[in-house]
Amino acid sequence: MRDSPRPPSRREVLVAGIGAALAPSLSALAQTPTTGPRMLTRPIPSSGEALPVIGMGTWQTFDVGGAANERAPLAQVLQKFFASGARLIDSSPMYGRSEAVVGDLLKQSGQQQTPFLATKVWTRGKAEGAAQIQASLQKMGHGRMDLMQVHNLLDVDVHLPVLREMKAAKRIRYIGVTHYQRGAFDDLEKHIQGSKLDFVQLPYSLAMRDAEARLLPAAKEHGVAVLVMEPFDKGNLFRKMKGKPLPDWAAEFDCSSWAQFFLKFILGHPAVNCPI
Repeated sequence: MRDSPRPPSRREVLVAGIGAALAPSLSALAQTPTTGPRMLTRPIPSSGEALPVIGMGTWQTFDVGGAANERAPLAQVLQKFFASGARLIDSSPMYGRSEAVVGDLLKQSGQQQTPFLATKVWTRGKAEGAAQIQASLQKMGHGRMDLMQVHNLLDVDVHLPVLREMKAAKRIRYIGVTHYQRGAFDDLEKHIQGSKLDFVQLPYSLAMRDAEARLLPAAKEHGVAVLVMEPFDKGNLFRKMKGKPLPDWAAEFDCSSWAQFFLKFILGHPAVNCPI
């Protein structure tokens, strides 16, 4: 009589699951050039344009004054950001002076890599929205913008037609919507399915996996790129793991920090383009 096969251990199940999830990313990495910054890219479904898989948000961090001692550290952050091969910078009029600070620092930096600039419209009314969008174009992009999103779906049915007109006129390249609350997921899904979006921005992390149920599959089905906000659950993931070592098996998928672990989990989902 043959012995029954040994059931897999918890570690083996986790390694197999994460490894399978990361397989598309690792395959993409194997196909990237060996010269210059080596950051994974994933295609924007609506265009095929390659976008680096790590982006940067600007909420609070870039809302600073004009003093050199306030801006110098942010200039260094941007320098390291671009040196890593990253491109996407996300902002909003909600974030105080962040749009203008990003725009000023980019203009002063003289860096050669073209950033992928993303911001949002966050007001009510067609005229008010158009004025805010124009202000953002000038503050952050000095006349150009890659992605314009409707922030938290505020007056979305008024702003989306305006964004579509601007995209058709080639004043912006992509359009999208965002929301941070679980209670808005039904509305996000509706727009993913029916609003011909290029992007959706939503919360997703090891601590908050609700988007896996319907939003991420819907985005994959309808060809909508996914930007992930709050990839570290507002820092709660780091607080929970403080003082705890990574499991030994994390090294098996080239992971040497909890930040990498959390990001690799997010990028393990094939619908995700870029956590910020």
